[in-house]
Amino acid sequence: MVMIPCLTTAHRGQYRCKIFNLYHEAWTDAATITIGPSSITDASWIESSLATDKIALLIGNMNYIHHTQLCAPIADVHELTNLLTQMDFKVVSLLDLNWQEMHSAVTEFLLLLDKGVYGLLYFAGHGYENYGNSFMVPIDAPASYTSEHCVCVQSILTRMQEKQTGLNIFLLDMCRKRNPNDDIVVLPGLIKVTANIVFGYATCVDAEAYEVKREDVTNGIFISFLKRRVCEDEKVTVMLDRVAEDMGRFEITRGRQALELRSNLSERRSLTDPIMTPENCSASSSARNLQWAVAHVLPQSLCLQFDCGVKVQLGFAAEFSNVMVIYTRILEKPKEVSSCCAQLTDFPEDVDVHMKKSNQESLLEAGSLLINEENLSSPEGPSLYTRVRSLQRLKNEFTFTTCLHYNYSHMNEEVQERQTVTVGKPLVSKLNLHEPRPSFSASSFICRDSLEFARCSSITEDLISAGSNACPHSAETDKKHQTDADFPYSSIGSNTPVETEASEIVDAPQPLVTGKSLPHNQINDTNYNFSDIYGFHSY
Repeated sequence: MVMIPCLTTAHRGQYRCKIFNLYHEAWTDAATITIGPSSITDASWIESSLATDKIALLIGNMNYIHHTQLCAPIADVHELTNLLTQMDFKVVSLLDLNWQEMHSAVTEFLLLLDKGVYGLLYFAGHGYENYGNSFMVPIDAPASYTSEHCVCVQSILTRMQEKQTGLNIFLLDMCRKRNPNDDIVVLPGLIKVTANIVFGYATCVDAEAYEVKREDVTNGIFISFLKRRVCEDEKVTVMLDRVAEDMGRFEITRGRQALELRSNLSERRSLTDPIMTPENCSASSSARNLQWAVAHVLPQSLCLQFDCGVKVQLGFAAEFSNVMVIYTRILEKPKEVSSCCAQLTDFPEDVDVHMKKSNQESLLEAGSLLINEENLSSPEGPSLYTRVRSLQRLKNEFTFTTCLHYNYSHMNEEVQERQTVTVGKPLVSKLNLHEPRPSFSASSFICRDSLEFARCSSITEDLISAGSNACPHSAETDKKHQTDADFPYSSIGSNTPVETEASEIVDAPQPLVTGKSLPHNQINDTNYNFSDIYGFHSY
């Protein structure tokens, strides 16, 4: 018997014993050790550190119609998505949502919650706080917006509590200045005393949040520090306290921005807590898995055969739940064809495609900093990349034209062939976030017994018949990972950055470093350019 005194919860994990002598050695099987108050007899403590599931909704609003445009949310949402995915969160990541789309996205988020589920909401964009209520501003908010044009965070909390969630986490990367145009006192409903609520505000009351501008990537100050700590196996509040301390030691943020933590969390709950689905919740768990997978279905890779004998490959990769990259590559061409390329055109009006950045030879030129080209599973050879945004606004099937440009060796004139391609409704477009939703009520939630979903009756058939692939892999990569699991998804995506150890933050300012998937040049602190573009600028 081995007695080890002074244990803490940090010593939880798997242990093995080594037995050896001068001639041989052997190891025992691994044993999982759970440590807590009366860890042998107090089963309730063990249960409290387990999640029945972990769900996250991440929204980054940048391209505001009537307000200052932002830069950081794209990188912030991407990096946090990768980190939460590593901790087994089901993540829906969305960019640039209007009022209707934000309300619909929240409704879908609530569909995924259930008893004991950890729910996390992250928002980066314009915002304000009036009378203790926080409001997230959609991209279509008018110049003098009020609460009726925005989404109230506290109202979302009351709806989350109705689902009996195990942990409610809100990370709000926005300003908390008062809105002088809004004198309405919003009553979001009675917030229950559940002792499982955590608010992490990027800045203090009546203060602004800032971005750090770099040559090619911009991060919010909050995420720059949060990403170094978020995967720590610590109580959520302890982890956020350390983030606040790090920010406080950073010279540039002193007197400008300080993280504020509000919490009534009474148990040791961590973002790294394992998922343990109770047997009597298997139906609702399967429903959540399918409903979540709907927003991450990519089209299958296609091969187009043209009359001239050229074969073209179309591949698809997800950058966010509503942003997709399409890449084209020449697989085969006859000897008499001296040169050829396949370009995409004629996209639906609903989606957003920057035509000057379409059909580019690199992802960077196409406007994507976030997907590594080497992770797109396809044969070697040059490709053309096109980035498609705002898929949440797609009302019909996604249809476009592949135009093949080629030359024969004995001819000077260019020849063209065109093929129309239809790939269904990819990624989040299946959820029809552009459509109005009923008010948050039990009628709009999952029917757990029958595994049916509001407005999604054909989803299961679509997933099965298509052999569908899920975000954030390229379509070809996912063929290798499909199993008989509840949803066709592998937890680590092709755009997941390699984790790097962050250097210790000392009193002297240190450069903020992003993950390897967001390359940028190391620069000195003197090159940082602070902008209060998260602020409220309508006055």
